[in-house]
Amino acid sequence: MRFYETRGGFSSSYFILEQNTSLPVAGFSGLSIAPLFLEALTRINYSVPTPIQQQVIPIAVEGKDIVGIAQTGTGKTLAFCLPMLQRLSNMDAQGLVLVPTRELASQVEESIQQLSAGMGVRTAVLIGGAPMYPQVRALRNHPHVIVATPGRFMDHLKQKNFNLTRVRVVVLDEADRMLDMGFAHQITTILKMISTERQTMLFSATMPAEIMKLATGHMQLPIRIEIAPAGTTASRVTQEIFIVQRDAKIPMVEKLLAKYSGTTLIFSKTKHGARKLTDMIRGMGHTVAELHANRSLVQRREALAGFKSGAYRVLVATDIASRGIDVTGIELVINFDLPMNPEDYVHRIGRTARAGAGGHAISLATPDQRITLRNIERIIRMEIPTSEGPGMPQMDRQSSQGSRPFAGRRRTFGARRGFRPRRRSF
Repeated sequence: MRFYETRGGFSSSYFILEQNTSLPVAGFSGLSIAPLFLEALTRINYSVPTPIQQQVIPIAVEGKDIVGIAQTGTGKTLAFCLPMLQRLSNMDAQGLVLVPTRELASQVEESIQQLSAGMGVRTAVLIGGAPMYPQVRALRNHPHVIVATPGRFMDHLKQKNFNLTRVRVVVLDEADRMLDMGFAHQITTILKMISTERQTMLFSATMPAEIMKLATGHMQLPIRIEIAPAGTTASRVTQEIFIVQRDAKIPMVEKLLAKYSGTTLIFSKTKHGARKLTDMIRGMGHTVAELHANRSLVQRREALAGFKSGAYRVLVATDIASRGIDVTGIELVINFDLPMNPEDYVHRIGRTARAGAGGHAISLATPDQRITLRNIERIIRMEIPTSEGPGMPQMDRQSSQGSRPFAGRRRTFGARRGFRPRRRSF
C-alpha cells in the first residue's frame, strides 16, 4: 500500500455529540482524504458525500472513536471503510470489521476491495456456513482487514488461527442487530482482547441502552454523530398498512404483485413461512428466490446475486435480509409478517428508497396486531396510513374506529413542533 500522512491520534479529551442533518454537501476533497483515496473515489464514480460520510470521515481519519447513528441506505459502509483504509496505510496494523450476517460481511468486503483496487489490500472474510480452511489460509496471508461475524471469529480465536495483537481499528457495523442476535458476550470478549490503543467505530440505525453501555464501556470518549433521530425511516419511502385476515394474505400478495411491476422484497417471520410463500409466488408465475438461515451459503449467494441482476423479480426473506443486503432499485417491500422486534421495521423498509431513490413499503397486519403497529409507530415517530387493498371493501376513515388501530388520535408519537436533534450525552 502507498502511505500518506494523516492527523492521527487519540488526543481528544472530551465527549462531543454532533447531530446535524442539514450541513451543505460538497465534494470529498475537503474531508481530509488522502490523494490516493480521492482518486479511488473518482474511479468508482463517487463525487458527493452523503451526510453521514461528510461528518464521519474527517473525524475518523484522525483516529477518534465514533458512534454513528444513521438510517439504512445512507452510505455508512463507505463512511468507515475509507478512514479505516487510510489510517491502516500509515501503520503496520490490521483492521477488524464485525457484522451480524454473512451477506453483510460479503458486501463490506466487496466495498473494501472496490475502494482499494490496485493498492494491494488483502482481506479475509470469516463467516459461518463456509469451509474453515480457506479462511485459515486467508488469515495466514496477513490480511490488512478482517471482516467477520462474531461467532465464526470466536471459532478462529479458540483454534488459535489468529491473534489480535496487530488490530488497531475496530468497526462494529449494525451493532444493535448483533446485540439482538445474542452476540453481546462475543463482542465484549473480542474488544477486551484487543489493545486499548485502538480506534473503535460503532454504527447503528437505532440506539438502545445496550449500545450506550457498549460505547461507554469499551470506547474512548466517543464522538456521537446522529444524522437522523434513531428509528427515522428513509425520507423517500412511502408506507401503508393493510389490515387483513390471516387467510387473506396470500391473495393480497398476488394482487400486489400484479399491481406493482418492479422488483419486490417480501419479509416472512419464519424460515418455514418463507419457503412456503416462495413456492406459492412461483406458482403465480413470478421468478422468485428465498433467503433464510436454512439455505446454504451457496444458495444464499445465488439468490442474492439473482435478485440483484434481475434474474429473480421477487426475493422472499426472513430478517436475515433486513440489514444484510444492499440492492438498489427495489420498488416495493412487503411485510408479509410484521417483525417481532419493532425496530426491525425501520431496517426492513430501508431496503427500498436507497441512495436517494423512491420506494414503497406495505405491511399486512391482522386485526389482533394493533399493539405491534402502535409500537412500530412509536419507533418511527409517525402514523402509518391504513389503505384499502385491492378487492378489499371500502373503508370509511371517519367511522372506522374498529378497523383503524389509531383512528382519532390527534398527533403522532414523538411529534412535536420544530423537532430538532438535541444535545445529550451517554
